[in-house]
Amino acid sequence: MILAGDIGGTKCTLALYAHSGEELRQICYFKVPTRSSKTVAEILEQFNSHAQRQGIDLHNGIMCAGFGVAGTLVGDRVQSANLPWPVERSAIAAALKLDASKVTLLNDLVAAASSLAHLKSSDLLQLNEGSREALAPMAFIAAGTGLGEAILFWDGQRYKVSPSEAGLTDFAPRNDREFLLLQSMRHRMPRVCTEDVISGRGFRVIHQVIFPGVQHAFFDDPDVDVAAKITQQALSGSCGACVETLQIWIETYGAEAGNMALRVLPFGGVYIAGGIALKVVPKLKDGSFVRAFSDKIQLSNQLAKIPIYLVLNEDAPVLGAAHDALAHAEATASNPTG
Repeated sequence: MILAGDIGGTKCTLALYAHSGEELRQICYFKVPTRSSKTVAEILEQFNSHAQRQGIDLHNGIMCAGFGVAGTLVGDRVQSANLPWPVERSAIAAALKLDASKVTLLNDLVAAASSLAHLKSSDLLQLNEGSREALAPMAFIAAGTGLGEAILFWDGQRYKVSPSEAGLTDFAPRNDREFLLLQSMRHRMPRVCTEDVISGRGFRVIHQVIFPGVQHAFFDDPDVDVAAKITQQALSGSCGACVETLQIWIETYGAEAGNMALRVLPFGGVYIAGGIALKVVPKLKDGSFVRAFSDKIQLSNQLAKIPIYLVLNEDAPVLGAAHDALAHAEATASNPTG
């Protein structure tokens, strides 16, 4: 069996897979709020209890484990401002009673991008009429608690994922409203990163800066997901300010994806993922994202030809982590001294 997980700033998703060759079959699944536990070991223990109720013992039969984590992997530890506790290979190995060499850690965006080769056609929704070039670079971008970006290059045998911390780059406004947004944010923070706008927390900032006269009671409720409420009211059309807030957010997201495309020239396709995208599918389908993506003056026509896909499978990071763990285990088995 293979244990895989997606450890994010909002939630943690764990799954257990049986495998036959390269085929994986999910046999147990578990999701829990990240901040419901004090350590990653506690979350693993919760999953173990859940699995035992289904007649599965995690401590007997797991050959390897892989985890996509929202943060930067440094050695055997993931560093992240979005997680309430550290994630270390040794702690996970101890909790699972596995040798540390059988535990794989990778950035959550790398894990999600690694799933692309294993997704079904039904897991993807194409947002434009572009056509992909075989073996060309691909780009992967996902907004959630933060903003993650990764690049995929063909190495002659398969696509390899190169992570980045592009979410920490400087936010680049394109029009008067976005300049106003940047100026307002600069009064509260020394530097405005791209993910300060293009992430869940960006919705409230955009709404309050651009529409200061429209205040909602849920802004002051610590138990309410403000981003979710704004997007819900936007999609229902019940609040004009929320409608425009979502419009601005989608356009900044599309523009950033276009910036990434200029740096990478991903004629193999751009893949949009993350929990927010799945909640605003109607807005992504209306063309706003695609227009902002290709609005780059000299190369607009070229960018318009790049196919843009929405990843509909929200558990793509878990699937990618599972396949990465399996590949690592097989490589280790074939070359135990390497």
